[in-house]
Amino acid sequence: MNASEIYILIKKLVLIAMGAAIMGIGINYFNIANNLAEGGLTGISILLKLAFNVNPGVSVLLMNIPLLAWGIWKLGFKPMLYTIYGTICLSFFLGIFNNMRLPLDDLLLASLYAGIAVGLGLGIIFRYGGTTGGVDIIARVTSKYYGWSMGRIMFVADLLVLAASLVYLDKQQFMYTLIAVYIGSRVIDIVQSGAYQAKAVMVISEHDGDIVEAIVGELKRGVTILKGVGGYTQRPKEVLYVVCSPRQIVRVKNLVHTIDPHAFITITDVHEVVGEGFIAND
Repeated sequence: MNASEIYILIKKLVLIAMGAAIMGIGINYFNIANNLAEGGLTGISILLKLAFNVNPGVSVLLMNIPLLAWGIWKLGFKPMLYTIYGTICLSFFLGIFNNMRLPLDDLLLASLYAGIAVGLGLGIIFRYGGTTGGVDIIARVTSKYYGWSMGRIMFVADLLVLAASLVYLDKQQFMYTLIAVYIGSRVIDIVQSGAYQAKAVMVISEHDGDIVEAIVGELKRGVTILKGVGGYTQRPKEVLYVVCSPRQIVRVKNLVHTIDPHAFITITDVHEVVGEGFIAND
């Protein structure tokens, strides 16, 4: 391995550990402290803590050992390395922060904080190639060998764990748990796709040359010219594709409509941009 590859590896390991630490704090500080469950094996460890005072770090590790062995057998050792590392990190931090608690009178706030903390931690872990084991291993193996949808398997497994939590939690706590899980899933999406957002603009106009010149000259943004054909006229058309920051979108529209009031414009959200003029990839 060269110096660059070593740096990337160390960066991934550090950030996966940081994500596990955030998740460990969130589960102890908010979920367990306020009787809020969670999906997957982490949810089972929370229930074991609430019902029998079992250290969640110990229970997560013990439950994952047979699954990790199964995953190594089915998928190979190398593909499981980051999963093994992420699982060990999560177990370690769940145990380290086992006594941290922040009980809140407002369960809505508790569920929001729990969802943000768990979602942020898991999002960082996922973004840098790790997982926390559990249902993820089951989903990966069954997807590879049986063609089952990973998302569907993980959803069903989480749903079963959440349903089982009703044995210990009351209905109010269960409903706030659903809020925490939903918030967590949204935060995971944000972290994985990147906090930076941009806009993609597609323009169809008879004055494409003037529009390209204006965008490049005034906004300093690149324009890609795509070849298209009108579905009704069957005439060749040039489609302009531009990616810009949200604050530039009004200027792009004004420039286009100044040149061609009849131009056809579509605008879509872009959740992450990598390349010249935008943020670098992690």
